[in-house]
Amino acid sequence: MQVVDLMTTDVITVGPGTGIRDAARLMFRNRVSGLPVVDDANRLAGIITEADFLRLEVAREEDSPDAVETVGEAMSSGVVTVDPALSIYEAAKIMSVQDIKRLPVVDEEGRLLGIISRADVVSLFTRPDDVIEDEIREDLIRRVLFVDPDQLDVEVQNGVVTFVGQIGTRTEARLLAELATRLDGVIRVDSQLTWRVDDTGL
Repeated sequence: MQVVDLMTTDVITVGPGTGIRDAARLMFRNRVSGLPVVDDANRLAGIITEADFLRLEVAREEDSPDAVETVGEAMSSGVVTVDPALSIYEAAKIMSVQDIKRLPVVDEEGRLLGIISRADVVSLFTRPDDVIEDEIREDLIRRVLFVDPDQLDVEVQNGVVTFVGQIGTRTEARLLAELATRLDGVIRVDSQLTWRVDDTGL
């Protein structure tokens, strides 16, 4: 799965000239922790987040001489962005390693296409077991391996996939387990498959 398949496209944005108080109201009203900042051509200029408002509050309490009135003065620039074709795995890795909550998705010209957040990645783990099982049976077993799904027992419980039965070759058994492991929502694969031909030693 790619970022484009999971990202939110209906993104609330602000411009660099938006007032700080207006941006705060937008965040509070829509229950979001950050807002992409775009110019008139919808190109990403930065992002303003809860962390930026915390910094502003500290500065205000410490009587900082520099009063900040617009988003452009408070936003974080140099934002980490991703391409819509990037895999969900790579996007999750970036968020984890760099400890960021969201990644703006932009095109080649830097125009904002959407945003992907940690919550979007978490949602993958909520995929129903029956949906995962159907994907395994129809997409992997039938269309990839060209095997009748009724020849194998497939069970999915809480994201754990169990295979029981006999398949043509040892390579097919290993491939099925590897492909199932990569499916969104799968936690673990327990393969108890046997095979009629051990083709790995041929």
